[in-house]
Amino acid sequence: MSRQMNSKERVLAAFEHVEGDRVPAWLGASSEFRELARHHLGLDDDESLSVHLGDDFRRVFAKYAGPEHAGPFFNLQPGATYRTPFGVERHGYGYGVPLNRPFVNATLAEVHEYPWPNPEWMDVSHIRTEALQYDGQYAILGGDWSPFWHDAIDFLTMENLYYKMFDDPEFVDALMKHFVDYYAGVSQRIFDAAGDVIDIFFIGNDFGARNGPLLGEELFRRFILPHLKRLIDLGHDYGLKVVLHCCGGFAPLIPAMIEVGLDGLQALQPFCRGMEPARLKTDFGDKIVLIGCIDTQKLIEGTPDLVRAETHKILKIMKPGGGYIASASHDYLLPETSVENVIAMFDTVREFGGYN
Repeated sequence: MSRQMNSKERVLAAFEHVEGDRVPAWLGASSEFRELARHHLGLDDDESLSVHLGDDFRRVFAKYAGPEHAGPFFNLQPGATYRTPFGVERHGYGYGVPLNRPFVNATLAEVHEYPWPNPEWMDVSHIRTEALQYDGQYAILGGDWSPFWHDAIDFLTMENLYYKMFDDPEFVDALMKHFVDYYAGVSQRIFDAAGDVIDIFFIGNDFGARNGPLLGEELFRRFILPHLKRLIDLGHDYGLKVVLHCCGGFAPLIPAMIEVGLDGLQALQPFCRGMEPARLKTDFGDKIVLIGCIDTQKLIEGTPDLVRAETHKILKIMKPGGGYIASASHDYLLPETSVENVIAMFDTVREFGGYN
């Protein structure tokens, strides 16, 4: 049996596609779920919860410190719960849905004239200290989430974005560039301040729906991939692994993601078209780190026994040869998720995730 590793060593072994001491585990959870889990287990804080479950990751964030009018929670219109960095106010569950669509009828000139945010509005001064408190024991996630695809949909609606790709590609190029200019600027500031104590640049864009990709490979390569590559290259410039959170059935797009150097894909959803775990392992398991595949729907609706069986099944498929990190098939466990089922998942990873 391999020597016992700490969490950081275990995760980095997975990124080298070698078998460490055991399969690493990832806990991505909402604050509401964490509160429920802490109460269930009688724990005082989030760190105690992460340690109890066996989460091999920790995450650090920049904090907004810019003008009040542009802040995420300041001076919102009635009903709004959040404002994106680009001024779109949203309402509803979590970050909600857009209340305003700034560019439905915009011109290219208006794209360039828009009051784009300044990356310097994000405070990165605390990040190094926060990462260092983990003393090199855990794999540290950092960088800006960078959901530029979702921002474009917010600005235009999805239908108008598709039309623009055909009718006015220069408009789409300019819009995406402005989004990614901001996100890359924020992440570069984070990495300048703390890149040597961060391990993974973690970004998120959902390019799939249940039945397949939200756009075809040709459009993905033309309009999305160059901007994704820009973020991947930024992470690699600082010696970081780059992981993309992506929901849905986006398997046809994975080869292009691998081509531009993406290191890992997170929250793979096994119930979506083309995302069967065995197929992903066979087709891509030696080329990119696969993270997830444990069906979140079963964590919500199933029993601990069902979750144990499902987790054991996924481990047998995914763990051989390394390159797999166990987690739920969603980045963010929500409060409707059974705490008992999540405990059962982590317990099963601990019991059956070891390498001999």
